[in-house]
Amino acid sequence: MYKKRLCLPPGPTPLPLVGNLLQGSTILYDTYGKFTEQYGPIFTVWNGTSPAVALCGYDVLKEALVNYAKLFSYRGSIPISERLMNGCGIVTTNGELWQQTRRFAVASLRNSGLGTRTIDQRIQEEASHLIQAVKDINGQAFNPQTLLGRAVNNVINLTMFGKRWDYKDKQFLSFLKIIDNLFLFLRSPLGVIYASFPMLMKYLPGPHQKKFHDTEAVKSLIKEQIVSHMETLDVESPRDFIDCFLIQMKKVNLLQGNVFSIENLMLTMFELFIVGTETTANTLYFSLLVMIKYPQIQDRIQQEIDIVIGTDRLPKLADRIEMPYTNAVMHEIMRFVDIVPMGLPHQIMEDITFRGFNIPKGTTIIPMLASALSDPAHWEKPDEFYPGHFLDKNGQFCINDAFIPFSAGKRICPGEAFARTEIFLFVTSLLQNFTLRAVNHPDTFNLNTLRRTFRKQGLLYNLKAFPRGRANERCSGESNVTKKEV
Repeated sequence: MYKKRLCLPPGPTPLPLVGNLLQGSTILYDTYGKFTEQYGPIFTVWNGTSPAVALCGYDVLKEALVNYAKLFSYRGSIPISERLMNGCGIVTTNGELWQQTRRFAVASLRNSGLGTRTIDQRIQEEASHLIQAVKDINGQAFNPQTLLGRAVNNVINLTMFGKRWDYKDKQFLSFLKIIDNLFLFLRSPLGVIYASFPMLMKYLPGPHQKKFHDTEAVKSLIKEQIVSHMETLDVESPRDFIDCFLIQMKKVNLLQGNVFSIENLMLTMFELFIVGTETTANTLYFSLLVMIKYPQIQDRIQQEIDIVIGTDRLPKLADRIEMPYTNAVMHEIMRFVDIVPMGLPHQIMEDITFRGFNIPKGTTIIPMLASALSDPAHWEKPDEFYPGHFLDKNGQFCINDAFIPFSAGKRICPGEAFARTEIFLFVTSLLQNFTLRAVNHPDTFNLNTLRRTFRKQGLLYNLKAFPRGRANERCSGESNVTKKEV
């Protein structure tokens, strides 16, 4: 370990065997700010006996992930995902399999060949079910997180399988619970220990083994759907992602058989099923909390909705260009909450001198995305919720280059456009129909506290949704925070 340290950027001194795991927080995104102040924007931390170089700040991240993309784009080891994915999918793979699978998934998620309905239409269909579910609550206090998770997952289901589940379907709810438990495990100290000592943890008994076992039920459902689609496939009329993949399987030659295979189809769908639900649902949930925290922001968005969309139809993605303030708020929500503060690990492809540091081939690289989203060199008010970050002097929407919540370079999230579309359409559909209110005064909660809680164990916070025109009906005396609130 000592010899390795001589070749790497500075960082906190690791302990034998355990590295930096016992020094402060086990979660790097809780401590990177302190390490940056002490060691600069490039520093080394140790997960057990394995070093990882953290990159902080937009300029450093852009230089590595974009300017030196060829050297920094190889995926580093993610032990939990590797066990789940068996060398398939997009997240943990490299080389030809990764390139071909990613290219196919991106094209499919951008409406290429997904039957007669566009992604917009699939989201609109689910938005109508979500609106009805909120109406059925009839103005009572509720935690929207569960409904949002069901809605987001159903968009994935519509895209992958061509079908949706009822919000009360027991099998559907059990699968969502499996996803939730898996993410809780990933963020927990036990998950960090597994990632640091995978060969040991793979065989040790414990609650982590059940997390892996439970995912087999989700994989079995996907296999059943694939078999059903194979029996009813019409190559002239693809219905969904499965059909498109099966058709591609018939077209490719044997050399691409490992890419377009049933196993890769099943595990890629499993991957999209998992990663396409939790982060988007949590971003939507935080969006609603912003609306009840800042009623004036909610009012202004509703004014744009009334002018551009009206009440006779659901919002569509094409409306976004005419709604600069709404678009700015959606982007500021994604910046401020930074649901994924720490990017997935990369790996250096060859020895490199980067910003004065010699980094050897094979070194794990951790992109600290949150550091770009709060970089004071690129954001006027990095620690505040400020939609003006995305508005020019004329009040028109403008993007900031440091906005990289989906990462950057060759490993940028393939579902970025899909997720942005969901966030815009679900939020505008809800605000078109409802005005949201906190159960108690909005000053009783702090957004900075809430976003930190999001990253760890999730949050349960109640609100009320009144049909437009009844928003002044307020309720007092009820607790707006459940037991899991900080």
